[in-house]
This record gives sequence, C-alpha cells and structure tokens, in this order.
Amino acid sequence: MPATRHLPPPSATERTRHRRLREQGGTDRAEFDAILAAGFVCHMGVVVDGSVLVVPTVYGADERTLYLHGSVASRSLVAAPGTEVCVTVTHVDGLVLARSVFEHGVNYRSAMVFGVPRVVEDPDEKLTGLRLLTEQAAPGQWGYARLPNRRELAATALLALPLDEVSVKTSSGPPEDGDGPDAALDVWAGELLLRTVWGEPVADPALSPGTGVPRHIAARQGTALG
Repeated sequence: MPATRHLPPPSATERTRHRRLREQGGTDRAEFDAILAAGFVCHMGVVVDGSVLVVPTVYGADERTLYLHGSVASRSLVAAPGTEVCVTVTHVDGLVLARSVFEHGVNYRSAMVFGVPRVVEDPDEKLTGLRLLTEQAAPGQWGYARLPNRRELAATALLALPLDEVSVKTSSGPPEDGDGPDAALDVWAGELLLRTVWGEPVADPALSPGTGVPRHIAARQGTALG
C-alpha cells in the first residue's frame, strides 16, 4: 500500500473509540496501513436476512478504499443498498503465557473498518480493484497471469469500502505478572512467538513439462507473512 502520511489518523467515532484497554488502541494511520499491508484475508460482518453473517474473503487497498472480493454477502448488499458492514484484519504474533492462567493473553495486531460498501460496476475500477487484490496476495502475479476477460469481469462481484472510519488495536510484550505475588512461583512465563512462513511452491500436475516456477513466486518461499 502506498505511503499515506498525508491522510487523517484513524477516525474518532463512537464505534472506533476504545472503551477497554485503551492503551492498546492506535492513532497512527501508518500503523493501520501496515496492518492491512501485512495480510490479504479479512472477515466481513454483515446482517443478512436478520442474521449476522461473517464472511472471510481476500482484499486489496489503496490510500482511500478497501476492495473486497465478492461473496455470498454481496448479493444481500446489492439487494439492500446502504447496508452497514464491519471488516477486520487480524495478525496473531504469539501467545502470552503467564504464571497464572488469568494473566494469559495473545499478542496481536488488528485493524477494523466500518462503513457502507458499494458494488463496483465500472469496468476500469473493477480491474483496478482486482489488481490490488491480486497484488496484495501475490505481488507480481497480475503482470504474469492472464487478465480477466469481459465475461469473467461480469461474473465477478467486487465491493468498495471507504477507509473513512477505522480503528487499530495491538498488543505486544511479555506477561504482566512479573512484578506481582505470582512472580515467586516456580512457573515458566514468557512469549510463545508465532511466525507464518511461505512454503515450497507445488506445481499443478496439469502443467506442461518444463514450465518453471516464476521468479516472483519462487522468491516468496521461506519469507514470513505479516
């Protein structure tokens, strides 16, 4: 995602105001952008026919818009324009293992976006949004694989959500019971770090003999996600 220092910080609204553990809330727009840039899967919560539906989907973003790949929820959004959604992106960095179970926790980075998405109809914007989605997940793939044709574009639903009302929350560091009575217990305490790493590319059995792994895919092997 491009640098966004000129954009406003995460919005201060009733929905984005942190009421608990306020010290874990962020106000830096760059921190929000970094959380989005570190992943490619989000969860969108929306009310469909009176029930709450949370849909995992891929995303891509520019400075002002979050693009979401169409899902079962998009049909409801088309039928009921003005539907509010909540989109979250979360990265788990590890477990916090304390001396007491009560003090256990999770180190994480999370971003939340509130708003009313619109269905992208313009073919040029749809291509732009799909490029952002593709490059978010697999940088270099948009210029390598065949691009969507008109029929495929028409069959693809894409949602655009403005980045006007957003929130950031993170947690990091060791357990917080190191200076309390439990510090005297003979119990190991600390952080169990979690790291997700891209593995070896596995070729499609239907590939023509001699088709090699493209450089931009091979370069991902062994690198960390997030």
